[in-house]
Parts: sequence; structure tokens; C-alpha cells
Amino acid sequence: MPTILENLRKLFTDIRNRNGSGQPGNPSEMNTLFRFRYALFKELLAANSELLTALSDMDEKLKGEQVFGLTYINNQLNKSLKHAFQMVKSLNVMSGSKHRDLYASLERINGQIKTIIEERKAEQAPHAIMPYGQILLKDADWAGGKNANLGEIKNCLNIPVPEGFAITTKGFHDFFEYNDLKEEIIKQKNLIYVNEFDLLNSLSAETLDLVKAKPLPPELEQEILLACEKIWGDDPTVLVAMRSSAVGEDGDISYAGQYLTLLGVTRSEICEAYKSIIASLYSARSLSYRSSKGVYDEDLAMAVACLKMVDSQASGVLYTRHPYDITNENILINAVWGLGPYAVDGVVTPDAYTVSKDEHLALLEKNVAVKPVQLVLNTKGGVEERPVAPEQQGAPCLEDEQIRTLAGYGAVLEKHYKCPQDVEWALAPDGNLLILQSRPLKIQSPKDFCLLKAAPLEGYRLLIDSSEIASQGVGNGPVFYVRAMEDLANFPPGGVLISRHSSPEYVLIMRTCGAIIVEAGSVSGHMAALAREFNVPTIITSQPVMDRIPPGMEVTVDAYTGRVYEGTVSELLAAVKKDEAHMKGTPVYEQLQRIARYVIPLNLVNPDAPEFTPAGCATLHDLARYCHEFSYKEMFQISDLASKFHGWSLKLDAPLPMDIHLIDLGNGLKEEATVKWNAVKIDEIVSVPFLALLQGMLNKDVHGLEPRPVNFSGLLSVMKEQTLAPGHVGERFGDRSYAIIADKYLNFSSRVGYHYSVVDAYCGETINKNYITFTFKGGAADDVRKNRRVRAISLILDREGFKVNVKGDKVDARLQKYPKSYIESRMDILGRLLIFTRQLDMLMTTEQSVEWVAENFVAGNYKLVAQPTAA
Repeated sequence: MPTILENLRKLFTDIRNRNGSGQPGNPSEMNTLFRFRYALFKELLAANSELLTALSDMDEKLKGEQVFGLTYINNQLNKSLKHAFQMVKSLNVMSGSKHRDLYASLERINGQIKTIIEERKAEQAPHAIMPYGQILLKDADWAGGKNANLGEIKNCLNIPVPEGFAITTKGFHDFFEYNDLKEEIIKQKNLIYVNEFDLLNSLSAETLDLVKAKPLPPELEQEILLACEKIWGDDPTVLVAMRSSAVGEDGDISYAGQYLTLLGVTRSEICEAYKSIIASLYSARSLSYRSSKGVYDEDLAMAVACLKMVDSQASGVLYTRHPYDITNENILINAVWGLGPYAVDGVVTPDAYTVSKDEHLALLEKNVAVKPVQLVLNTKGGVEERPVAPEQQGAPCLEDEQIRTLAGYGAVLEKHYKCPQDVEWALAPDGNLLILQSRPLKIQSPKDFCLLKAAPLEGYRLLIDSSEIASQGVGNGPVFYVRAMEDLANFPPGGVLISRHSSPEYVLIMRTCGAIIVEAGSVSGHMAALAREFNVPTIITSQPVMDRIPPGMEVTVDAYTGRVYEGTVSELLAAVKKDEAHMKGTPVYEQLQRIARYVIPLNLVNPDAPEFTPAGCATLHDLARYCHEFSYKEMFQISDLASKFHGWSLKLDAPLPMDIHLIDLGNGLKEEATVKWNAVKIDEIVSVPFLALLQGMLNKDVHGLEPRPVNFSGLLSVMKEQTLAPGHVGERFGDRSYAIIADKYLNFSSRVGYHYSVVDAYCGETINKNYITFTFKGGAADDVRKNRRVRAISLILDREGFKVNVKGDKVDARLQKYPKSYIESRMDILGRLLIFTRQLDMLMTTEQSVEWVAENFVAGNYKLVAQPTAA
């Protein structure tokens, strides 16, 4: 089904073909033109956000702490290239192909990536059935992460795991090829990825039935049954746990709960159970999930773990360190009676044991809970809940020696994988402890720390108690303020950078920076990506850091919990020292490392630099930065187009000293808005940035000003300039102002007399999309007074948090990646400024006027009654 954007694109093309110049012939077509450009702009912003998320995910993998395979790399690259192409295409359609050289840059980067990929294809499974005795971690590409980990634990560490085998991706491919399933499914593939949930569910059900109805290849079925017989003989009482081990899995795209796990499977049911797990690839939720994550079915294959179910006396979870208190290195063990799901799912309050992680493995703490029920195997297949015997309900699940044995396993696993582990375990009826699964403990996740924070450390003054984490870690050093880019030249090695706002230009000091604290920015923005690349602990806080922490103060930044302490916190600095991560040095890690050179680094940090060109784009991150920058400029210029067409916009009915006309791109006005005499009232507007701007323009303190005292020398200068300056009459702008609005967007152009100003803004809940750009130009006085005026405006904007540039009689200002509330507050200020600056030319008689005007505005004194005199 064609999208709204596709329909707009078709109509836009029709307009261009019909008129030659692309100019619309009627109001409806003009509105279509604006809506089309805005739709492209939103599409570009969305692609930028998705691309930065993918880059951040790959950057996280380069820490080497999470298991991934070539399939993960291919999926992330496909996703990243798709979003990069979308950004390039949207920008070129918006601009009339002004940036067509970006296509060549994207193709060059893609070619460099493909060259690396072709050097190493994913290794194929040697057999369809592989016992765990022949599987290692390096085999994750064909065994899946779960199977590869179990094989590694059994073969490299000699730690007991359940008996069993893996059905590898070769079995998956054999099954699909034998039944020509790939072709069958591809026929419906384009229909499957739709947003109509009823149709999605229907098509998914058909595909599930299709897969389950097909027979296994006789050779595969025979191999599965022979593997069972070889391991378990003819024992009919053996029950099997069958778990998906999808090769497309990775740490953050976890597929948690997406694929089928079957417990208590009998020997006679194994082959049918295998098909059911494979079929779960095409459940409605799995299809929707993969589509939203950008995972391509061509790259997806399913391995399956077949494990003898342990009729556990007890089971639970072990953490090789505290999961959210990074100063706590002790081993934590939770235990319940029966099978483990009741411990993992929180159905039963578990026993909790704490063990020291040293050579003694001392039992430090033992909290025994009352456990009234347990989950157990049903001898006929499946599982069921049963009551725990009264005498056992309050008894510990493990004896002290068993606790120490299990803790020893955990210590060995952490040492081997070189990072903290999250371990599932079971106590077999014969008293042996088995490891069911071991994976990296995600103590690094900012979400974990937002939900489960340890108490602040005692003995240290807490300066900041909460913040968003942009790049994790702990750093300390003396505070150094960066108010302008020039300050970076004096940044001390090891210092803690504090600034009002994030900037990718901070990359200049990241190699020597102890930590970064900013008051506004985005965790998925460019600076955050660079901070992760350089491993600089970085936090973003809404608290007024520059008012609270003086320059020169020694601080410690805890970018795990989002806290800042005064002084050096040695416990935190010691806690984050880690060994080399276990994935580093593996072939697949080195593959990602090589590819990342053309994906993650950001080289284009300064839009004014000569290398900020399509040819200067060396990575996908550079392409995103370039497109992001120029998309603002394209939207900024939309007001020039609006001023060329009259008679089809709506007039704003408001008590303002300017004639404002509205163009609604969609959802900028209330649905029930009534247009009378081709005009709308303020209370019918719902555009967030426009309402904020109007609030400032209608502010009673600035809107109700009486005429300012006339400075006659200034008045004469203005009159003389208008009368005598050659060609000046041609520079007079029209008296109409245009507001092009949507629910979160505004482009406001005010052309009154000889003054010209444009405000372009996006204001929503997604910080990474929010921005304001502002330009002011012109005036009727001589060049000296006009320059003083824009310098006064520049000072005001700088003090209100904008990045400002002044050239002649023109001032440009920008502010981006701030929360919605902050963007609204700055739009309010711009609204006041637009009213305040009218007829300022006549007052700019001395150099002192520049500072005087700025100080009065910031102080809220808009009347300007005390004119300074020249020194």
C-alpha cells in the first residue's frame, strides 16, 4: 500500500511536470509542496535517529563483552546502510539534488565495507547434529549463542552442563531446502511486513502451519534420533528441554520471549517440537520484532539446543558481582526449590547467599526465604506447580559446601570470559551442580541503574544525584568550564569538561579528558557517540551544574549511576578496572573492528570547515552528520518560498503589530478549528513551537510597551539612510509574515519594512530531533548602527544558550538537542526578542548601547528608559 509520503511525492512530481518550474498552480498544490518537504524532513530525522542507535550498538559490541557473530554484523550493516541511503535521498529530494555527490560517497563507503565482508564469509556447520563435546564459543555463527556458550563451558572449563546436543544451522537449511520453504515464504514476505495487525496475524498463522506441516528430511530425522540414542540409550523416561538458539541473536537485540522454548519434551515428540521452534521464527510478534529491529530474514537461521531436563532439587541464578552496585564485588546466589523459572520470573521469593570472590570463597551472608511452591517436571511431559513439603519450605535450598562450589564455578566463568557473568544453575537429584547458561552480566546498562540504584557512597559530598548516561565509566579530575569552542585550547589533560550543551567538537580533547558533564544533549547524539568511541565517562543532567560546581574543583563522575561526587572516590575508580574483554582477539571481533572504521568514527565536526563536503565523508556517521546539518538549512529556506505566494494562507487573528499568515502542514491547528473570514484565532493553534513563540510575542511586559523615547540623532540617521543610500529601496521586504506550522514544527518568517528574521524549530519529546535556528538581518539605519543592533541581539542570544555567529548586519543562531520544555522556553524568548528589537536602530547611537540593550533584555527591563552616553 502506498504511504502518505509516496502519494505526496507523486503529486509533487505531477505539479513539476505540469508547470515546468515546479511552482504550484493553486493553493491546494502549494500546500502539498510544503507538506511534501516537511514529510521528507521528518523521514530524514527518523532515519538519523535509527542510524545513530545502530552505530551506538556496534560501538558497545567493540567493548568485547557481548557474544556476537557475523550475522549480527551483517544485520547492523544492512540497517545502517538503509538509513544512510534514506537520509541521502531525502536531503537530495528536498534540495533539488544539490547534494547528489553524497550518493558517490555512500557508494564508496559501501564498497570499502563490502571488500572486508567478502574476505570472510560466515563459517558453515560441519554437521546438522553436533554434541556439546565438539562445540566452542567460536562456533556461534552456526551453533547459536546458547549452544556455543554451553560447549565452551564444558570443553574449556570442565564445568558440568546438562547432557545434550545442538541441531545446527545446517539442519535448518536442510529442512528448508528439502521442502522448498524459502520460496514458499518469500511469496508472502512482502505481505507479512504490514501494519494491519489482523492481516499480519492471519499471514503469520498460515506460515506457522506451513512450516509445521512439512516433513523433516529423513536423514535429519534419523540423525536427531540417533543422537538421542547415543546419549541417553533406550531410557524412555528422559525428558528434553528444547531452546531456540537463533544465529541472528545479539546482546541488545535479544529476541527475549520471541521464539519458542519447550520443556519436558518426550523422546517421541522431539522432531515435531523441533519444527515448532523453527516455525516460531514466523510468529506475528517475531516478524514484527525483527522488522522493527532491521533484521533481514535472509541472514537469519535457527539452531536449537536439545538438553536433558534436570529434575532439579533446587535451581536459581548466580551473579558474579552485584548487578547494580559496582562497588560490590561479591558473588550473589539466588535459589528456589524445583525448576529455575520460578526464581527468574519472581514467582517465589528465593534464598539469597553472598560469597566473597577470593580464594577462600567465604559465605558472608545467608538469607533463607519461605518457599511454599515449586515448579517440577511432569513424568508424562511438560511441567507443573506443586506445593513444597512443610518441613522444607523454610529450609535452605543449598548446603554451605554446595554454595561454595557453585560460587567457585561463577568465579571461574568470570575469569574465563573476562567480564561479570549472569549464570543459571540447577542441583541435580544426584547432588551434582550443573550450569544451564552463562552470559555477560549487563551491569553496564544505564536502564538498569535508573531502575536499581545503590545508595550513594558515604563519606563523600554528593554534587549531582541523577543524570542520563551517554557513555559509561568512572572518571575524575579538576573541573574545567567550556563556554565557547575557543576554551578547548586551554583544556587541562585529565580535566572534567563541564558545559551547558553537548558538541561533537569536544572530540578535540577526548583523548585526554577525564569525564564530560553537560546540561543538555542526547544520549544518541554525535557527542555521545564520540564519547563512547573514546571511552570517556559522560553524563547529561538537567541540573544547573555550572552554577553548582565551581571550576577547579576535583570531582569524580560515576557514569554508571549518573552521580557526581566532590573529590577523588578511590572505591569507584578501583571498581571499574577490568581485564581484557573475552571477544577481543576473536576473528569475528576483528572483522567488526575493521568494518567499524568506515561506519562509526565522526570526522565532520565543524560545519564551517572546508572539509565539510560530500567528498569529506569517510564514514556513515559523517554522512549522517552532513545530511542532518543541511536538512536544517533546507527547512530554514522554506519561508522564502512562502513569501512568493499570496491569497491562499490563513490570517492569524491576534493583537500583534505584524500581519501573520498561517500555512498548516498538518495537525498545526485543532481539528475543530473554525475559519472565519479566512482567519484563525490563537486558541485554535496546537503547534507546540508556534504557541511558545506567540507566548513570548504576547508577553504583557514586552507587548504592552509604550513608544520608546526617540533619539533624534538616531532618527536622522535612519531617515538619511533611507533617502540617500543607493539601491536601498530595493532591499525593503514585504510586510507579510508567514508561519508554516505542524504539531511539532514551525518556520516563521517576519519581513517588516527593512527587517528580516526567520525562526525554524522542531519541538517534541525526542531530544535528538529538537532544534531552533534563528536569523535576523537588515535595518533602516546606517551600517554602523545595524551592526551594533545585531551584536546586541547576538549578546542576548549567547546569554540565553544559543550558539551565535555575526557577519555585517546579519546574526545567525542555533540551539539543538534540548528537552521539549527548554526548547519552548527559548522560543518564548525569541518571541519577546522579535517585538523588543523593533525600531532599535534609532537607539544604537554608541558602542555602549550594545551591552546596555543586551543587559536590559536579559534582566527583563524592556522599556530601555536610561540611554547610556558615550565615554
